Amino acid sequence: MPLDGWVRDQLVAETRGNPLALLEWPRALTTQQWAGGFGLPAAVRLPGGVAEGFRQRVQILPEPTRRLLLIAAADPLGDAGLVWRAAARLGVAAEAASPAVEDGLVEFGTRVLFRHPLVRSVVYTSASLQDRRRVHEALAQVTDAERDPDRRAWHGAHAAAGPDEEVAAELEGSAGRAQARGGLAAAAAFLQRATALTLDPHKRAERALSAASAQVQAGGFEAARELLSIANVQAPNSFQQARIELIEAELAYATIRAGDVPKLLLKAAQRLESIDAALARTTYLQAITASMFTDEVTRGNVAELAAAAAGAPPPTGTPSATDLLLDGFAAHYTRGYAAGAPIMRIALEQFGTGMSPEDELREHLLVSMLAYQYVWDHDRWQLLAERYVELARNLGALSELPTALTLKVVTLAYGGELGAAAALNQELQAVMEATGSNLAPYAPLVVAAMRGRPGEVNDLIDAVRSDLSQRGEWFGMTTAAFASAMANNAIGDYQAAVRSAEDSGLLSTLIPTSSSADSPGGHRQTASLLPAFNWCPFSIEVAEAAARCGRAEIAAAAVDALADVTSASGTDWARGVEARCRALVSQGHVAEDLFRESIERLGRTRLRPDLARAHLLYGEWLRRERRHTDARTELHVAHDMFEQMGMEGFLERSRRELQATGETRRKRTITTDPHTLTAQEAHIAQLARDGHSNPEIGTRLFISTRTVEYHLQKVFTKLNVQSRGQLNRVLSD
Repeated sequence: MPLDGWVRDQLVAETRGNPLALLEWPRALTTQQWAGGFGLPAAVRLPGGVAEGFRQRVQILPEPTRRLLLIAAADPLGDAGLVWRAAARLGVAAEAASPAVEDGLVEFGTRVLFRHPLVRSVVYTSASLQDRRRVHEALAQVTDAERDPDRRAWHGAHAAAGPDEEVAAELEGSAGRAQARGGLAAAAAFLQRATALTLDPHKRAERALSAASAQVQAGGFEAARELLSIANVQAPNSFQQARIELIEAELAYATIRAGDVPKLLLKAAQRLESIDAALARTTYLQAITASMFTDEVTRGNVAELAAAAAGAPPPTGTPSATDLLLDGFAAHYTRGYAAGAPIMRIALEQFGTGMSPEDELREHLLVSMLAYQYVWDHDRWQLLAERYVELARNLGALSELPTALTLKVVTLAYGGELGAAAALNQELQAVMEATGSNLAPYAPLVVAAMRGRPGEVNDLIDAVRSDLSQRGEWFGMTTAAFASAMANNAIGDYQAAVRSAEDSGLLSTLIPTSSSADSPGGHRQTASLLPAFNWCPFSIEVAEAAARCGRAEIAAAAVDALADVTSASGTDWARGVEARCRALVSQGHVAEDLFRESIERLGRTRLRPDLARAHLLYGEWLRRERRHTDARTELHVAHDMFEQMGMEGFLERSRRELQATGETRRKRTITTDPHTLTAQEAHIAQLARDGHSNPEIGTRLFISTRTVEYHLQKVFTKLNVQSRGQLNRVLSD
């Protein structure tokens, strides 16, 4: 979350750089209470004897001293000049500082430094509301309106005793500036305060809705609910009512991803059609996106969404990337993958051009996933995932950051960078803890599956199965089935892999009954009418598992479902994976040609895990054909690639296959020796190599600067380097 630079420096100074204080103090406040630095005066009371001790010491100070401390506490900048000017306006003399300074509670120099941020909180929360208002009024009067209009408006808002349209309008302007520089939490706080100061019902509803929308993006879900309630009682007009429904759906999607979210968004989109056609189209796209993550797809209701989207008002002027995405999905769900894919490719090419960061962020997940398993373009997918994280950070969109980091972890894993993926996953867990996110463990599932750890995968699934089922999160249930199948395939337990697919209930969509095949609208649930997200990975694992344990019907159906998408995509990644899977259900020279095609195509990509698996499967096929010499060549390549990537289960499987050809290969256990960086150290080293300062690294990883320094010293020792500049050489890969 972007934080006012002055506030950050003041916080570091007041904690004296103590790592524990730097970690614990921010955790005592919510994102909204931080509000990019503007929320610090409203810091919560912290329990404990230390806080009570500070409170008693403050209460026995002379009244002028307490007032001077309150002035300093009400503004977190620590600007001594500002504090002294406000004090003079309130008639507080400089001598009033002495008792507090002598007691060690505060220091007055070029900056005003409290002994600890907790002292600031105690001083502020112990004062009466009237005294706080008087102090904020003085601070507003002495704050330069040209140089710091936002800080002045904020103090003016806290000084207001009741509705004040002039101050509310200033806050609205401040919100726009805060949002433009990436301070969503600050913008939400400005708008929420502006709502409280607004008397006119129409303006109050407008500001409440703007504040609610910003709070959803900033992760302030409870505040968003309160603001929606305020908007609801202001007799909203048709447009405002549509916005209420839209924000309610976005809130439900951000918090619980409930199965009724697509219908809520559909309702809002239909209401908006006659009011704001462009917003209606955007909302239709949000509805279709939400349907991919719920069980709307498996119940067939997505056809209703697609039909409604196809009938939405056409775009005015040249279609934007958003318009193309909507048209592409409408074509996909009504006419199949091949009809939608060409439109999607154009949308991907145009995406980001001429778009505001906020619009880009809103659609980034969808577009990133399109590049992933719709267009099958790993390079574009990786760039989009990195941009997604960058946008979420820069805009302070904490509700989006866990999803963005998850996507980036998965791109790294698919590229075979499991060490980097595991390191980034640690950051993801820290962010989820800090934001209170309830996002399903997609990233850990994918990494554990690629490692070949069925036990770890099962533990993760058991922890969230009930919640996913209750929410109807189809995407999560498919991910779980895919991860379980892959982890079991990795160790060669194909029966268990098929069982996991059967237990998920998803096999019925691969091999539909006659009644489902004839359902209205031709909704047979083939891959061409299902979202590509996670469906193709699931089909890949099912094809391998079923082929290896004699379930020919299931294997053939999985390959056909996969080919519906990969044939139309046509990229080397898509066609390479299709050839690998089709080889499993083929015989003789046809199978061999397909294996070779797979290796050739995947060899032109960065998808090392997929390439290694192609070598492994080809080697296994050659061994069964009793061509042991040829088999060893392929198995050695697979073995070495799996070892380099840390894919433990597949590594052991390739070792066993080599042994079966008559060659003994020493069993290797992937461990961390004294000269290998830990995941945390590797991540810190990479960030340092990329030019990030220690404070920036600490902010990203939610650790103190001193902890970063400690880890970097260990990195230098292990890598035998003397400076950050040398990291580029040793970490070039």
